[in-house]
Parts: sequence; C-alpha cells; structure tokens
Amino acid sequence: MNQQQETDFIFGIHPVMEAIKSEMSIDKVLIQKGLKSEVIHEIRASLRAAGMIWQEVPREKLNRITKSNHQGIIALISPVLFQKIEDIIPSIFEKGEVPLLLILDRLTDVRNFGAICRTAESVGVQAIIIPDRGSARIGGDTVKTSAGAVLNIPICRVKSLKETFDFLSRSGIHIYACSEKGAKHYFETDFKMPLALLMGSEEDGISQEYFSYCDAHISIPMKGKTGSLNVSVATGVILYECLRQRISEK
Repeated sequence: MNQQQETDFIFGIHPVMEAIKSEMSIDKVLIQKGLKSEVIHEIRASLRAAGMIWQEVPREKLNRITKSNHQGIIALISPVLFQKIEDIIPSIFEKGEVPLLLILDRLTDVRNFGAICRTAESVGVQAIIIPDRGSARIGGDTVKTSAGAVLNIPICRVKSLKETFDFLSRSGIHIYACSEKGAKHYFETDFKMPLALLMGSEEDGISQEYFSYCDAHISIPMKGKTGSLNVSVATGVILYECLRQRISEK
C-alpha cells in the first residue's frame, strides 16, 4: 500500500469507534488478524450494523501505513460522502433531465478512477456507481488526480451490481456494456435515452455474468496493432459521444 497522508486515516481503537458512531465517511477499516478482544468484537458489530467494509490484514500492513501505536486497527477515510443511487435517480427525473450514469466494474487504479471522474463531471454524468469491494480506494490521491472533480459528482458505492442493474432497469434506464466484445460501434449507437454506461476493470474488463443484464454491447473500433485502449481513455471517448449527441438534439 502506498504511504497514506495523515488526513486519509484514523488509527486506534477508541478514535475508530468514535468515527463509526459519528457516521464519518469511512472507505474501509483494516483490523489486525487474530485480534479477539471484546472491544474489537464490538467494533465489528458496529461495522456490520452500519454496512461498512472491513478487512483483516497482517500487522505489517498496518505498520506500513503508520508507525504510531495503531492498536491493531486503522480506518481509511474517504474525502467523499457516498450517496444512494435510489435517491439520485428520482431527483434526476424531477429536474427534467435525461439520466447519464457511469458504472465501473472493479476499477482498481486510482489514477484511472480519478481521470474518469474528471471526464465524467465535465460531460455532465449525474452519478458514478462502483461496487463496494474490488474498487479503487477514494483518497487524497483520487481528489488530486481528478483535479477535484470527484468532490463534485455523486459517488454511489453498492453491495450488489446485479441488484443495481435491476433497479436501473425498473427505472427505465438502459444499460450499455462498453468493451472490445461489443458488436456495435459506439458511433452507431443512440446515447440520447436514459442511460447507464458499464465499463470494466483494467485487468479483465467487464465480468461475464453482467453482460446478460445489458441492453446493448458496444465497442470502439481499433485500427492499429494495439488490442484495447486504457479504460479512462475509452470512457472519455464514449462519454464525449454521449455529450455530442445530446447537445446536437437540443
């Protein structure tokens, strides 16, 4: 793990417990493997009740984050307050806007995530949806890479992408998967309807199980020998085509 800035984490049993109780925006709690005290049990129960993520890690990992007496527990703090997509969708329709959402399936690179947030905010994406596990950590580096854009666009962290797909479909929002497997080129695609774009991870793209939930599979044509684009670049290409079509319609 890269060296964290002091503002990115809280350590110690009682400070972490207070952070949980105060509903601070916690990205993840790291607990030293093997700790079984009553207060640690209480912290785990509080995390479960609050729906927060925690992970048991070796003490060495905690020591790499801080050399202070962390007491076997560190809370990684997010600079953004995660929002609920169920609250955002109705507000978009109430404003008379056409939804344009972005779903990122297991995107792990902080720089890619920051760059995507910057582009998404610039073109008017109303929310970014990420799974609560396997996604890039949102910290100070993300804010810097996104040029602050991550603070100006709602980030929705969900437990189940499948349930989110169902909710979006019931809300009248089409889901388009963007990958090299897409049968239709992006410039042949209509992006003017209520839409959620699904982009995959840097390593293996979109999870195969999610393709069946999508209304269309689109791709960016490649002429050179390179097989694919960086995910942040690919996302930018697609999003600006969405913006072009929506501007030309007005």
